[in-house]
Amino acid sequence: MAVANAISDEGIVDVRDRTDIRRQAKLVSIFGLVLLALIAFYSRIDDFHIVYTLGERVIKDDPAKEINAQPIMIVGIVVAALALLLAAVNRVPKGALGALGYLLVGVAFFSGFIIWCYADQSGAFSVAIINPFPGTIRLATPLIFGAIAGCLCERAGVINIAIEGQFLMGAFFAAVASSMAYSAEMGLVGGILAGVAIAVLLGVFALRYQVNQVVLGVVLIALATGLTDFLLSQVPDDPDIKKYLNEPLILERVPISGLVNIPVIGPALFNQTILVYIMYASVVFVTLLLFQTTWGLRARSVGEHPKAADTVGIKVNRIRWQAVLLGGAFAGLGGAYFTVGSTGTFDSNASAGNGFIALAAVIMGRWNPVGATLASLLFGFCFTLQAQLAFLDKIPGELLRASPYLITVIAVAGSVGRVRPPAADGEPYQS
Repeated sequence: MAVANAISDEGIVDVRDRTDIRRQAKLVSIFGLVLLALIAFYSRIDDFHIVYTLGERVIKDDPAKEINAQPIMIVGIVVAALALLLAAVNRVPKGALGALGYLLVGVAFFSGFIIWCYADQSGAFSVAIINPFPGTIRLATPLIFGAIAGCLCERAGVINIAIEGQFLMGAFFAAVASSMAYSAEMGLVGGILAGVAIAVLLGVFALRYQVNQVVLGVVLIALATGLTDFLLSQVPDDPDIKKYLNEPLILERVPISGLVNIPVIGPALFNQTILVYIMYASVVFVTLLLFQTTWGLRARSVGEHPKAADTVGIKVNRIRWQAVLLGGAFAGLGGAYFTVGSTGTFDSNASAGNGFIALAAVIMGRWNPVGATLASLLFGFCFTLQAQLAFLDKIPGELLRASPYLITVIAVAGSVGRVRPPAADGEPYQS
């Protein structure tokens, strides 16, 4: 508990920090709502028996199993009640221990919500709870690439609203490159080149001509949307020609022997395509690049105080150019996911607004590649859960379809007030 000493006529008294008071009020409210929700879920369940499988689907080799979920619900309620009690007496720890407590409350709420959704199913066929982690990893992959691009650009002081446009261009030209070369891997090269091309436009107008970067990003998205739709309309329907332009090969999964057999998380992490493995390496690479190298220190310095960086001999716009181009390469890989990484054929608006969700992940992750990755995984999990719950009738379909975007808005609104972007983010610099 954060307190300060103050002197009054009656002696020294303890005065609590206002930030600490607001933190306590927020935790009491959140934990109280979680407890009420869990109690409501528990009271509305008649039969706690549910079926589940550890795989992505129910198959003959892995049939669904039945479990009595009532003890799980009770444990979740106890966890939420203890968290509320600690918050009420202002004894919720900070740091890693506090984060563990928040995680436990979150798991308790999620478990109670899932049990309520899958319990009391009527009819001869019961929908089983399936492992959401493989789908989460796949759907989060483009978001993570986009978030990495956003972190690189904004850490160097350039706002990259155009991630959605880079996704679209990367998806289209990945499809074309893969179709022409009869190689899914060449699609990744096409996606990278397309993402860098949009990054070049961003760099020219933002850094050379100092155009407002937010407006520029919107214009680049409009350009990418219109250009990809036009090019798509020019692809003939003749199968003999179309196969060279918009019938790309799809990346195959490459299971890692030994690791793929780890229960629950093994298939999710180690039975993926090469693009997902590149994503893993990219998070590590960019994190080390930004925080453990001289170039990363310079990039962060030009994003925080470009004048001071220029004073010590750092070429501000050169570093920004490098960050923007590197970010474009990662965003292009994210775009390639929508064709060679998943569906194959390019369709209009293939990225479906994922570039904006990647921007939200950047903010939630506090402009840190690791934090942005965790935020992207949260959004990927929401999309996966939405698809799974669509088979049940507990929640209206319209609300389910909107839920990932609602969570995006709520999460960003809850984070913006507590985080600070790089001080010179979006500010052009003239040396």
